[in-house]
Parts: sequence; structure tokens; C-alpha cells
Amino acid sequence: MADARADSGRTMLIVAAALVIGGLVWLVGRRRDSGARGLAEGVPPLSPHRPREPRPIPEARLPEGQIVVSGLTKQYRDVRAVDGLSFAVEPGRVTGFLGPNGAGKTTTLRMLLGLVAPTAGSATIGGVRYADLRDPLCRVGGVLEASGGHPARTGRNHLRILCLSAGLPLGRADEVLALVGLTAAGNRKFREYSLGMRQRLGVAAALIGDPQVLILDEPVNGLDPEGIRWMRDLLRALAAEGRTILVSSHLLSEMELLADDLIIIAAGKLAAQGSVVSVAGSLVHGSRTLVRTPDVDGLMAALAGRAMVTPGDNGEVYVTGVDAAEIGDAAQQAGIAIHQLATQRPDLEAAFLEVTRGKTAIR
Repeated sequence: MADARADSGRTMLIVAAALVIGGLVWLVGRRRDSGARGLAEGVPPLSPHRPREPRPIPEARLPEGQIVVSGLTKQYRDVRAVDGLSFAVEPGRVTGFLGPNGAGKTTTLRMLLGLVAPTAGSATIGGVRYADLRDPLCRVGGVLEASGGHPARTGRNHLRILCLSAGLPLGRADEVLALVGLTAAGNRKFREYSLGMRQRLGVAAALIGDPQVLILDEPVNGLDPEGIRWMRDLLRALAAEGRTILVSSHLLSEMELLADDLIIIAAGKLAAQGSVVSVAGSLVHGSRTLVRTPDVDGLMAALAGRAMVTPGDNGEVYVTGVDAAEIGDAAQQAGIAIHQLATQRPDLEAAFLEVTRGKTAIR
């Protein structure tokens, strides 16, 4: 009887312990779920960005960051996506990679990162193909798609897997999460991330190995104004350390603020290359003055021999060769009324439209 009572007591104790443990597991799960709901219902998921300590690239290693594309060609059946493309991207500078939709930008970046085999030509980083690099994650960071993550995996675990594949300490995942402002969202699943958060996670993945070269395809897509400014400051800081930054984008106004150099392609071919200032200043017309007047003929006579006057499409004229002050003085002396007088200086949008004119059709 005593043994039976003892066995019964032990059984009740085990059952009670199981109930307590089960209750604790349920309570923790409930709190986790309610915390996730709180994030989903509007609690800001982004944490403050951790200031990044500068890590300059030694001068002797700078040539390892040069990107050289030479005669690069990719043929897809009847479509030549990239056609004999050649350019160079220098270390210590942010280079914008621009072109209309279907110009071949993403295909070029995929060939550069070894994801697509070229039909002809070569693309190297420090004189070496990406496929032949030792420790590629520590040499080159690339982001081509913001959707590249397992939907059921947390952002932190996504980065930890990259750490394991590259032989890096797992703590590096937390460092880059803090750098991109995702610490508070590190335990959320990828499917719960907004587009902007996925972009930040992609940048964190690209930075996981502290690479010398960054190749980013539309990195500000989905970011809010604060996020765009953060991205700009980060990329410029990385370039200032001697790193090579190649960024494709359709946001021309942002490229004017971010980039040092530009590469513009159209229909798979190089259309323009140079500094932002030189590309914007390469317009056929350069600086000009827009003038609206009821007496175009009188203005042309007043400026004869000093300026070129070109009619516009909506009754305005464009004057080159003299500045706005000289135009105003000439009009006043001739008794000509001026309704509008505005100096137009070259900008990136105008240059882009000029060099890609007639080459924007989807192929």
C-alpha cells in the first residue's frame, strides 16, 4: 500500500510539473505573439542606426577594388541584352549605373557577380572574376533583389547563416543589424518585413563580410526619405574609406546627390560615362535662357550677331551665347516686353534623356 501511495504521489508530482511547464511555454508564446502583433499594429520596427567606425582600405589594396568590364555581351536567343559593353569603376568613389528599363543594367550586374555567364567579354573585380575570388563575401557585397530571403526565417537567422557560410562569428549578424537599424526587428520573420525593411536587410547581408566592393541594384527602392538619406550617407562614408561602390537606380535626382561618377547605358551599349558634372554638362545646348515675349522677331533683331535664338514648342524661345542680364538689357533698349526670363543650366535628367533618346524601347 505504501509503495502504491508513493507511486501515486510521484505520478501526481510529474503531472503537476508538466502542467506548470506547459503553462509557462503557453505564456511565453502568447507574449511573443502579442509582441509580434504590437509590431504589426504600428510599433516602429526600426531601431536607431549604430554609428559605424571607419575602416579605411590600405592604399596597397585599393587596386583590388577596381571593377573592369570589357567587351561584355549577353545574348538571349533573339535579344542581345548587353552588347559589347566596356567601362571601369574606380575605388574610393560612388558610381551610378543608369539606363532606361530594359537597357541591360541588371543583366550586367548579374554577370559581374557570376550569376549569369556572358556570351562574350569579361567582368572582373581586382583583375579576377567573381567566381575565382577567395572569400567572396569578404571581398564583394551584392544586393540584386530585396526579396531574397526565406519567408519563415528571421532576419537575424538569415544573417547568421551567411556568417556560417563565410566562417564569420555569429555576432557579426547583430553588428550589421544595428548598422542598418533593424535590431528591434531582428527576430521577426522575413515575410513580415516591409519592402524598405527588406532593402535594409539586403544591405546588412552585403556588409556582413566588411567587403571592399559593394554592388547594389536599386537599393533605395521602398525606402522613406529618412531611409534614402541614411543610405546616401552610408554609401558616401564607405566610398570615403576607399571602397568601390556601384549603384544602379532610376532616381536621377538622388544620383546627382549621391554619385561621383556615372555610367549610362542604353540598348545594352555604353551611352555616356564620366563625372556627374561632366555628363550633365555634355548637353548639346549647355546653359541657355528661356524667354517668353510677344515680339520674338524684335528680340531676335535686338540680339543679332551676339546670340543664337531657337524657337521652342510652346511659344517660348531659347537663347544661348549671352546671359539673362544681357537679354533683359537688349530687350529694354529695344522696347520689347519680356514675360518670362529664366536661365536653364544642364542637369542630369536632361543629359540622361538626351543620351538615351530613341533607345528606350523594351527589347
